[in-house]
Amino acid sequence: MADPASYRPQTGEIPTTPGVYRFRDPHGRVIYVGKAKNLRSRLNSYFANPAGLLPKTHAMVHAASSVEWTMVASELESLQLEYTWIKEFKPRFNVVFRDDKTYPYLAVTMGEKYPRVQVMRGERRKGTRYFGPYTAGAIRETMDTLLRVFPVRSCSAGVFKRAESSGRPCLLGYIDKCSAPCVGRVTPEEHRGLAEDFCSFMGGEAKRFISRLEKEMSAAVAELDYERAAGLRDDIIALRKVFERNAVVLAEDTDADVFALHEDELEASVQVFHVRGGRVRGQRGWVVEKVEDATTPELIEHLLQQVYGEDSEVQGRIPREVLVPENPSNHAELGEWLAGLRGARVDIRVPQRGDKAALMSTVRENAEQALKLHKTRRAGDITVRSMALQELQEALEIPVPLLRIECFDISHVQGTNVVASMVVVEDGLPKKSDYRKFSITGAAAADDTAAMHDVLTRRFRHYLNDKAAQVPIISGEIINPTRSGAKTTTDAPTSDPDVPAPKAKFAYPPNLVVVDGGQPQVNAAARALAELGIDDVYVVGLAKRLEEVWLPDSDFPVILPRTSQGLYLLQRIRDEAHRFAITFHRQKRGKAMTVSVLDGVPGLGEAKRKALVAHFGSLKKIKAASVEELTSAKGIGPALAAAVSQHLGASADAGETAPAVNMTTGEILES
Repeated sequence: MADPASYRPQTGEIPTTPGVYRFRDPHGRVIYVGKAKNLRSRLNSYFANPAGLLPKTHAMVHAASSVEWTMVASELESLQLEYTWIKEFKPRFNVVFRDDKTYPYLAVTMGEKYPRVQVMRGERRKGTRYFGPYTAGAIRETMDTLLRVFPVRSCSAGVFKRAESSGRPCLLGYIDKCSAPCVGRVTPEEHRGLAEDFCSFMGGEAKRFISRLEKEMSAAVAELDYERAAGLRDDIIALRKVFERNAVVLAEDTDADVFALHEDELEASVQVFHVRGGRVRGQRGWVVEKVEDATTPELIEHLLQQVYGEDSEVQGRIPREVLVPENPSNHAELGEWLAGLRGARVDIRVPQRGDKAALMSTVRENAEQALKLHKTRRAGDITVRSMALQELQEALEIPVPLLRIECFDISHVQGTNVVASMVVVEDGLPKKSDYRKFSITGAAAADDTAAMHDVLTRRFRHYLNDKAAQVPIISGEIINPTRSGAKTTTDAPTSDPDVPAPKAKFAYPPNLVVVDGGQPQVNAAARALAELGIDDVYVVGLAKRLEEVWLPDSDFPVILPRTSQGLYLLQRIRDEAHRFAITFHRQKRGKAMTVSVLDGVPGLGEAKRKALVAHFGSLKKIKAASVEELTSAKGIGPALAAAVSQHLGASADAGETAPAVNMTTGEILES
C-alpha cells in the first residue's frame, strides 16, 4: 500500500483552473477519475490529512501511486471529459450503476434480417429495442395481443431454420400470429415494416394505428366486405386493450423521465419512469455500490451521465424534462450537455407539488422496495453468506469459524427508560427465537459504556450458570422472549421421557460479540468478559459514523472495504439490533407514560388493579372504601386491602389526589 506523501505533487505545480484528474495504481491502471472547478483545492484535499479521510477515499489514495490532471476551458468541458474517461477506463473507485435485471422486457431484435419479438432479461444487446419492464404475466398477454395485429416473427432461430428448410410454417403461421417470412409469405422488407410498426406502437404512437384501422374498417363496410371489417374491428379492440393498460398520469403533452433514489451507507437504488404522452411507457432500475464519497447531487450527476451517455438509442429519446429528487452538481453544465445530445433544450427540475411530485413519490417507493429486495436476496444467498463470514473471520484474524454472532445495542432517551437488545445470527441468518431484551436500571443506566458492561455481564453470567448446571441445549426449543408472558424453565434435568427437558436461556455461547459503538463500548464489553473469566469469545464494535470496526484495546480501527460482504453482514446485524432495541424502548416508554396512584401499592399488579377499579368504578370511591369493603373486590385479600388503604391515605396526605392520566394524550384513565 503506497504512502500518499510519496507521490503528492507540489502545491505550486497544480493549476487553479477547472480540470479533470486521474489516480493511477502501481501498474498504471486508472482507479479513479474526478473533476474540479479548482484543481489545486480539490487535489490538496486528498493529501492534506489522509488519516482524516473517509474509509473509501482513504483506501483509494493508498491504492494509488500517482496522480495526473488535464486542464480544460470550462466546467462543461470537464463534465464531458470526466464522463469520457470513466467510460474508457472504468475505474473501480468510481460509482458504477448496474441495471436491475429483476423484470422482463419486451424486445424487438431490429439488428437481425428478420426481426424477432421476444421476452428478454439480462444484459442489453446492441440493435435491439426494449419496452417495459413488465410483470411476467402482463408481458406475455401484451405480446400475444399485439401479434394478431403486427404478426412479427417470434420463434427461435432453430424453429425458423426448420420451417425454412421444410417449406412449412410453424403453428403461429397457420393461426395468423406470424407473417411467416420463413416460407416467403412476406418479403424481408415487408416483415421489417411490421416490426417497425410494432415498435412505433409500443413507443407511444398507438392513436395513429387505431385511427388507420378505423378508416380501413369503414372502407370495408362501405364495400360490403363484412368479414374483413369484423377482423379489423377485433384488431382495434386488441390495440385499445393494450393502449389502455398504461394510465394517463400527467398531461398528454408531457414527455419526461422521472428519477428517484433510496440509499443507505453502502448502496443506493435508483428507479426511473419514462413518461411519454402523459403515460408511463417504461421503467428501469439500478443498484449502485457507493465506493466513493458521493453526495446525492453527485450520484444524480453520475446517473444522468451513464443513462444518457452510453446508450445511443436512449440519446435519441431524451425528453424535454428530466425530473430528479435533487438538483445534480454542475446542474447548468449537465443541462447544456444533455441539450447537445438531444439537439434541443432539456430542463432538469425538482418537482415540488402537483402531479409530477406525486409521481416522483411513487418512483421513490419503487426505489425503496427495489433496495429491500436486493438486500433480501443477497442476504438469503448461501454463497454470499459464506463469503461474508469468511471475509469477516480473516479480516478480524479470528481462528475459529463464526458459527454464531450476537450483537448488543443500547437504547434510551436522555438516560430514561434505558434498555438493551441482543440479536443472534447463526450461519449468517437471524435466529429470532434467541433474541433477548434487557431493562437497565440503577448505576448501570448512567451511560452507554456502563449499560453495555452490565448487559454483557448479565448475559454471560447466565451462560456460566447454565453451563454449571449442565442444562442441555435443545435446538429450536428456546422460548421466544418476545411473546408476552414467556418463561424459561430452570428445573434440573430429568430422565423421565414423558417430561419435557428444561430449556436453556443462555447456554449456547457466541463465537463473536458485536456491540454498537466505538472504542469505549468495545472496551467495556471486553472488560465484562474478562471479569467473568471468559476468554474464548471475541469482541468487536461497529461505529456507525464511518462504519469502522474496533477491537479491544486497539488505538486504530479495522477498515473493511466498502464492497466487503463482511462489512455488509456486520451492518445488517447492527441495524437489526438497533431496530429490536428501539421497539422495546418504545414499549417501555409508552407504559411509563401511563401513571396511576395505585401503581405504588406493594403486591397490587395490573390485573388486580383493573379488577379493583372495575368493582368500585372510580379512584374516588376506592379511597372512600374501608378495608372490609375493599376485600369484596375480586382477588383482594385483607392484607392487600390494608396495603391499598394505607397507600391511598399516605398519597392523600402528600397531596397526590390526581387520577391516573395518560401523559401522552392527557386522557383520564380512572375517574
